[in-house]
Amino acid sequence: QIIVDDDDSKVWSLYDAGPRSIRCPLIFLPPVSGTADVFFQQILALTGWGYRVIALQYPVYWDHLEFCDGFRKLLDHLQLDKVHLFGASLGGFLAQKFAEYTHKSPRVQSLILCNSFSDTSIFNQTWTANSFWLMPAFMLKKIVLGNFASGPLDPEMADGIDFMVDRLESLGQSELASRLTLNCQNSYVEPHKIRDIPVTIMDVFDQSALSTEAKEEMYKLYPNARRAHLKTGGNFPYLCRSAEVNLYIQIHLLQFHGTRYAAIDPSMVSAEELEVQKISLHTSGEQEEQ
Repeated sequence: QIIVDDDDSKVWSLYDAGPRSIRCPLIFLPPVSGTADVFFQQILALTGWGYRVIALQYPVYWDHLEFCDGFRKLLDHLQLDKVHLFGASLGGFLAQKFAEYTHKSPRVQSLILCNSFSDTSIFNQTWTANSFWLMPAFMLKKIVLGNFASGPLDPEMADGIDFMVDRLESLGQSELASRLTLNCQNSYVEPHKIRDIPVTIMDVFDQSALSTEAKEEMYKLYPNARRAHLKTGGNFPYLCRSAEVNLYIQIHLLQFHGTRYAAIDPSMVSAEELEVQKISLHTSGEQEEQ
């Protein structure tokens, strides 16, 4: 746990795993309901392959600027100039805002945006954003749970939702209220400030909290982005479709191998191995489309 602000109550919790010699790791930012450990499947797999990954849990921040400032201080504290960011839902929005905030002296080398959005007005909650801090925790949890999938689910997805419900229970009133405020406070991403950053947009074709309009908006904002489509996976594909998600993450990070922005220990890279993975993913993608 790390405190970087003058305010001692603002504690960042994080898991930093993999080779410390890597100076441009992949950092995971969780959704509203998530804690740093929702990315345990990514941490286990990616560090096994030689990547350095950091999964974060943010402290209580009430506006995007304050979050960006705190996150910059955290990177300074960890002595990281440049990082790759994987953001899920709200985490993805904050990752884009941070890239925008630091565009004059860039700190974000690339972005993977999973089930994410670029404009908070899609939730039609901007008018209630200022009242979340007043609501009791049970009401806030109810709001978040309203976005979770219901109905028949496969066992992995059901387990993923159970895990997220459990993590949601561990969050206090102020943590939840602040995240919902960040999620719904009127704000949007200014794409011209981050258009040079390599982006992969990861989304699912089955039911998730994101509307089709929100997804279309993301494609428009990042016309050159790579797309990682998962046939199923709901709101939390990193939990219930982790093998696919981890493969897409590797393919995204492949473009930085052999540069100073590599997130992997160079001794762990085998070109043939990655080539095989790319081909297998490509064929499985084609089979799904048929």
